[in-house]
Amino acid sequence: MDDEPDYRYSLANERTYLAWVRTALALIAGGIAIRIFVSDVGGSRVLSAAAVGFTVLGGVLTVTSFRHWQDVQQAMREGRVLPTQRGPLILTVGMVFLALVVTIAVFV
Repeated sequence: MDDEPDYRYSLANERTYLAWVRTALALIAGGIAIRIFVSDVGGSRVLSAAAVGFTVLGGVLTVTSFRHWQDVQQAMREGRVLPTQRGPLILTVGMVFLALVVTIAVFV
């Protein structure tokens, strides 16, 4: 059964995808901002690594959210149960790790 899903569900799926992309873009911008700050004040290598981490996390989140958007579209077309979203777990683990790195770099 490869029917086109109700357009409202497709649009909701697309809005969710775009929200994840905005989050990823903010992470990438944050990584760039940290890197600029580090180069301006002669900061530590740990902060430079954190900048890379934020940027990479943003990239991973972008790819993950795109794949999830595709999987949800396909599941709706085929009338299957919607797949589990891995973005929240990736974001949570990544942000906790990067928060610890930045905290150690700034306060220790």
